[in-house]
Amino acid sequence: MVEHEEKEGEKEDKGIRELIEQLMAMADQLGEIELENVIIETDALEFEILPGSMVPMVQPSAQAAAVAKAVPEVLVLPTELLSATFIPPITEWPGEVVEVQIGAKRGSGGSRKSVVTIGGEKTMPFYLFEYENPNPPSIAIDVFDIPGTFLSQPVREKYEDVYESPADWARKAVEYGANAVTIHLISTDPLINDTPVNEAAKTVEEVLQAVDVPVIVGGSGDKDKDPEVLAKAAEVAEGERVLLNSVSLDMDWKKVVDAAKKYGHNVIAFTQMNVNDARLLNTNLLKREMPKNQIIIDPTCAALGYGLEYAFSNYERIRLSAIRGDEALQMPLSAGTTNAWGAREANKSEKKMPQWGPRAFRGPLWETATALTLALAGCDLFLMMHPGALQAFKSTVQNLLTIVTETREQVDWVHAKF
Repeated sequence: MVEHEEKEGEKEDKGIRELIEQLMAMADQLGEIELENVIIETDALEFEILPGSMVPMVQPSAQAAAVAKAVPEVLVLPTELLSATFIPPITEWPGEVVEVQIGAKRGSGGSRKSVVTIGGEKTMPFYLFEYENPNPPSIAIDVFDIPGTFLSQPVREKYEDVYESPADWARKAVEYGANAVTIHLISTDPLINDTPVNEAAKTVEEVLQAVDVPVIVGGSGDKDKDPEVLAKAAEVAEGERVLLNSVSLDMDWKKVVDAAKKYGHNVIAFTQMNVNDARLLNTNLLKREMPKNQIIIDPTCAALGYGLEYAFSNYERIRLSAIRGDEALQMPLSAGTTNAWGAREANKSEKKMPQWGPRAFRGPLWETATALTLALAGCDLFLMMHPGALQAFKSTVQNLLTIVTETREQVDWVHAKF
């Protein structure tokens, strides 16, 4: 009986060995074998792995193997900064913005001692690595033909000794550093004083005589009366190359354009945050034979916190279209950044909002931030009010336009201690 059991055990061992030999042969041929639904019942199981006979189930990728091979056995800490050369991404733009001159000197038929030239860009603003645009942004300070009691206190206190007289107000604006002066004839509005056109024209003459910088003439915003007011202003300012502010699609723009051509002035083409409308208005002006270098685009300025990001987008799209070759948009850009004073954060008294800080600082900063944002989008001419905002804007722009030629020492962060 025992002898029979031993023979049966030898048969099972022989069967297992034959199975193993078959599996090994298949493994040599196929590379790997996957067994499914296999149950092994045994009291003891012994595996013998011969050197070189084991094939790993997961092979490392070539990339992982290369990385593993490249890693040094000993980590070496850096002892100096890596040297690198920066190559700026130069873009060759096919288009160019035309130059527009505001004001005329005596030799050109006017009486200005200085003129303002804007435009001429061949790249985006402050891209000094691509091209140095020829003309920096210019600033005009707003002057009104009625007392400035309606202005926010930080602005009003800068002009309260002169805001009864537009001429004196204009002189003070020049003292504050304005490149030009804007006289807004808002008293002509039928809902304010309904000042006659001839009387408004006399105010323009007084301002022209009071200052020797270029003058911008603005109406009241009344679409029916503004064409008459601006046409008469063009007549009395003949030869001075003033900037008439403004013409729009919903007014008799032809009357203003014809007067501008006749007496040698510039016009602002005003649209409300719509690039297609700006293109349409400019196309109409060009068809009316208004010289391209006497047109300035105003796509509407929104204040910081009140749609400035959308205004920025419009200014940037217009400037990019211009340097890409869109001839209907290849004119300089202007912005009434005094709109910033309409924001409650700029004009709300600290008595009502003490957590906002002093309005005397907050308001000018609001106007400065509005102007700087649009300067980065490509704006050329800024209509501002507060002298502090004017100076802050000027100095910041000057820094942005300064090319650093000296080599500056790099920070040695390897040996730095904090």
